[in-house]
Amino acid sequence: MRPIYLDNNATTRTDPSVVAAMLPFFSEQFGNASSAHALGSDVAQAVREARSSVQSLIGATFDHEIVFTSGGTESDNAAILSALAVQEGRDEIVTTAVEHPAVLSLVEDLARRGIRSHLIPVDGRGRLDTEAYRRALGPRTAIASVMWANNETGTVLPVEFLAKMARSAGALFHTDAVQAVGRIPIDVSATEIDMLSISGHKLHGPKGIGALYVRKGTRFKPLIQGGPQERRRRAGTENVPGIVGLGRAAGLAAMQLEQERTAIAALRDRMEQAIVQLGHCMVLGDVKSRLQNTSNIAFEHVEGEAIIHHLNRAGIAASLGSACASGSMEPSHVLRAMNVPPQALRGAIRFSLSRETTADEIDRVLHVLPDILSKLRALSPSRHERASGTSLTEEFSS
Repeated sequence: MRPIYLDNNATTRTDPSVVAAMLPFFSEQFGNASSAHALGSDVAQAVREARSSVQSLIGATFDHEIVFTSGGTESDNAAILSALAVQEGRDEIVTTAVEHPAVLSLVEDLARRGIRSHLIPVDGRGRLDTEAYRRALGPRTAIASVMWANNETGTVLPVEFLAKMARSAGALFHTDAVQAVGRIPIDVSATEIDMLSISGHKLHGPKGIGALYVRKGTRFKPLIQGGPQERRRRAGTENVPGIVGLGRAAGLAAMQLEQERTAIAALRDRMEQAIVQLGHCMVLGDVKSRLQNTSNIAFEHVEGEAIIHHLNRAGIAASLGSACASGSMEPSHVLRAMNVPPQALRGAIRFSLSRETTADEIDRVLHVLPDILSKLRALSPSRHERASGTSLTEEFSS
């Protein structure tokens, strides 16, 4: 039986047409884009076309606002460190308690070096406390960095509004849009966002390639020093196959975005509604404002690791919503920030769909999951507590 892949927030399968577009640039059009001869100039043209595709996908005004990087983590680091370097007299960061480790690990490291950070809390649905955000912005704020959509719950944050607030405070605004780009419409030129991070492998492109949008006029200090590539904003010989692949993936996403949003949301909602009817579980995140492909469901009195193990044995790939890193024994920082009840905290499972997910695959999940939960709960030491009729997850969801 073909494996069922529902872990698309971790990575997506590279689209076959993306692979086909990349292949010539390994062995046929293999020149250096900086070279003056034909093999170089042809490659440089392919890079320009890819840059234009990414520009179009996010609605950037100029193609040179797109800086190719190695991925989302590099883009996040480059944006934050640049802001601290160029914003004279400003040495504070405002971010959220639910950011990806690509941002939070950097913020923690900077704190050890004396850079003050403000971690803005969220409510039980993962929605940002915008008043706390407003209060945190001030004359010493160098940059506010807020993710566009959360990788664990899919909750979409109001980054356009938050960017305006940052601009009013004289701070730069960056958004980690790794999960959002290619999944929801983005028109960055209509916002006051200064920098935006993209990762190729989250939109059916290759791994190891990403981009950082840098608004024209935004002062920028490169993270990586060296040659003149990317208008001296990111040194190093261009990863041409990766760039071409990202460009092709961006083009596909732009063409299929609206149709895919409706179809994927319908599959997600059907799966979610059927699972919730099983009882003793709750949907996490802001169900009124989230990515259409993401469903994070917390199951009471059962370990998420055990669910994942049995799903995997059934040929279904999902992921733990209760661990921010593979092998971590600590509950997710995102779910802890949301104050998910203790009996559900370690039972959270994230199902993340893609345009390749089928109705038959969702039916298969709904066929095997009830039996898995029944067997695991029969072994759970908390089964007598469940029999009492008390369900804190029902209380949390109300």
